[in-house]
Amino acid sequence: MSNDLWQQGCARLAAELPEQQFNTWIRPLPPAEVAEEGDSAVVSLRVPNRFKLDWIRSQYAARIEQVLSDVAGKAVRLELMLAARPAAGPIERPAPRTTPTADLFNGTPHAPATPAAPPPRPAPVQQALNRLNPALTFDTLVPGRANQMARTAALHVAGAPGHMYNPLFIYGGVGLGKTHLIHAVGNALLKDNPEARILYLHAEQFITDVVKNYQRKTFDELKAKYHSLDLLLIDDVQFFAGKERTQEEFFNAFEALLAKRAHIIMTSDTYPKGLVDIDERLTSRFDAGLTVAIEPPELEMRVAILMKKSNVEGTDMPEDVAFFIAKNVRANVRELEGALRKVLAYSRFSQKEININLAREALKDLLSIQNRQIGVENIQKTVADFYKIKVADMYSKKRPASIARPRQIAMYLAKEMTQKSLPEIGELFGGRDHTTVLHAVRKIGGERQKNTELNQQLHVLEQTLKG
Repeated sequence: MSNDLWQQGCARLAAELPEQQFNTWIRPLPPAEVAEEGDSAVVSLRVPNRFKLDWIRSQYAARIEQVLSDVAGKAVRLELMLAARPAAGPIERPAPRTTPTADLFNGTPHAPATPAAPPPRPAPVQQALNRLNPALTFDTLVPGRANQMARTAALHVAGAPGHMYNPLFIYGGVGLGKTHLIHAVGNALLKDNPEARILYLHAEQFITDVVKNYQRKTFDELKAKYHSLDLLLIDDVQFFAGKERTQEEFFNAFEALLAKRAHIIMTSDTYPKGLVDIDERLTSRFDAGLTVAIEPPELEMRVAILMKKSNVEGTDMPEDVAFFIAKNVRANVRELEGALRKVLAYSRFSQKEININLAREALKDLLSIQNRQIGVENIQKTVADFYKIKVADMYSKKRPASIARPRQIAMYLAKEMTQKSLPEIGELFGGRDHTTVLHAVRKIGGERQKNTELNQQLHVLEQTLKG
């Protein structure tokens, strides 16, 4: 009955779930074990790793139970458990070498290793070698619409490295959580498989390594360091621009890692085809796996980040204060955390409880800079320059899309970034009615949630206006 029940259940799930979800999370599972319990049954599923187990439990367990109950014609309880790990580990290993793993990462000459397997590395040494920040995990990452797709892809990679989404390319503006996310993948994989060879580094460090090894002519050390990894996490690949030798070595490492089914995750400030002065054969490979954007956090996500970060600091943040800060700090997570630290420090130093007045006082420099620099006129000029139209077109009655669209974007930014009312904004846009402004605000705000390109443009404009 076990195989029949599970196969029939899978057939139902395949019909109900989106194909990609089913193929990613359900199809790879082994057949379930079924045990009868009177008028009900227990179905046990063995999942290959902890992250896949947690994801299936939170996203699919209830539906699986319901489908299996329908198929069996009686109540079915689902039990998820970790499968026993094979002795060799889940990640393919290269052929045995005589050089210790530590030497591959720091390039230090060392006596050959003995034939006996080395003992597991102590945690501090492991951390120094892989350069992972243990505080940056999936648990400390606040999920939201802005990072939903990137987080889901990263979770999948952590649970099944070397398979789908390889390479994973994550792009977005500064301070949005790209680095946090790739560290989370590394930490998750390391927890699941402590022997995994993982390395995180900034693109500039890779450039430095290439220069150093070419000066010393230690080419084998460079290859040994990067070609033997199970997971390479590299930040800000746009820094490779114009550096031909670096691009050549990264291309070689890239090909070697993919050939052995190691996983590569990269971040950048723009999507692969938007990178300049980087060889086309590299950018085409960057785009060959999965490319996902992290977008600026929406208001609700900014509030959640503030509440969570303040709890980590041992302080309860009143919700109205979190909303006040979130409304005034929109650019990115990094600036949001900076504002939170200011408010918490001000509260401690003054020995006053946190409220909106205290937050306003703590952030007065930030608020005054915003109020001084960002006016409707400044927004109109910035948007006009960005879309290459005349500032006068902001006030005119012209309606071609090349003018009407930037005008609506400027109205949206004016409502978001100033304290002006709708009628006041309308007046500054050539005496337009407040309903015209409201329509523009709703239209652009709605499209921003669905259109990644528009969202990136708005993010650039906001960053420009904030200096």
